Amino acid sequence: MGFGLWYDLLLAVALISTVLAAVQHAEVIAHRVGEPAGTLVLAVAITIIEVGLIVSLMIAGGSDSGALARDTVFAAIMIILTGIVGLCLLVGGVKYQEQQFGRYGVSTALVTLSAISILTLVLPNFTISIPGPFYNNSQLMFVAVISLVLYGTFVLVQTVRHRGYFLPEDIEHMVEEPVEEPSGATALASVILLLACLAAVVFIAKLLAPTIEQGVVHMGAPESVVGVIVAAIILLPEGLSAYRAARRNQLQTSLNLALGSALASIGLTIPAVAIVAMCTGLTITLGIDMKSTVLLILALFTVTLSFGTGRTTIMQGVVLLVLFAVYLFTTIVP
Repeated sequence: MGFGLWYDLLLAVALISTVLAAVQHAEVIAHRVGEPAGTLVLAVAITIIEVGLIVSLMIAGGSDSGALARDTVFAAIMIILTGIVGLCLLVGGVKYQEQQFGRYGVSTALVTLSAISILTLVLPNFTISIPGPFYNNSQLMFVAVISLVLYGTFVLVQTVRHRGYFLPEDIEHMVEEPVEEPSGATALASVILLLACLAAVVFIAKLLAPTIEQGVVHMGAPESVVGVIVAAIILLPEGLSAYRAARRNQLQTSLNLALGSALASIGLTIPAVAIVAMCTGLTITLGIDMKSTVLLILALFTVTLSFGTGRTTIMQGVVLLVLFAVYLFTTIVP
């Protein structure tokens, strides 16, 4: 093997190690602050890093990166809704046959996610102020403000006004060994190390991006596949945390993390992108195509139905994972 291949393998090993370290530090912080605020830690931290990555690539790429934010946000939503959630439901269903969660909290997250995703990714295809899947400047800023309002209200509801909605309804069904609460100094150190790990994940992902892009081109797949791969890498920490929670029969925690991450991804990214567009004069493409619209609506509809009873089995997990496979396949073979 040449030096280039060894270098790429070393970066891959470093990436996996950093992701595992990020998960460990995030769980320490979550245990310190408690639920449901603890599940926000990893979601918001990853989203901030994601926003920084998107903004830096937009500025470097100029007009050719107008669709980068849209592709990344859409990929993150589909990976979370169908991939991460589907895997958690499948693993929990296999191990425990049936799992329970609070319907009110999940319903709150889904209604917010449905509104914010349609307003930012679908509605631009139907506005007529300017042609194409774009918002004009006033519309873009209006949607940015709406995104912040929706996400900010969700965080307020989750952590203050209706905190109980996001806590397990049936605590005795939870399987969790008692763990000593970490000290304040330990939690502070984990905060610093978590941010360092997340920054390292993004940095290593950027180093691997050219290799990934070459592989995608060699496969003859669309360029949007690169965005899917990078989004999947960035979402690895929260995916692993959600997976671990599902295996411990803590489905409520798993769903808080997954759905909260999807909301943070779109609720914080769109306003940041809007500010960059206004400051740099870039034209931002937000509207997704018809195929992606169908998949997004189907994913939201299926997830909403899956969580309508407050109980899940492997059936919901299998259905969502099938939708995830369809999303990946139609992205590679549009």
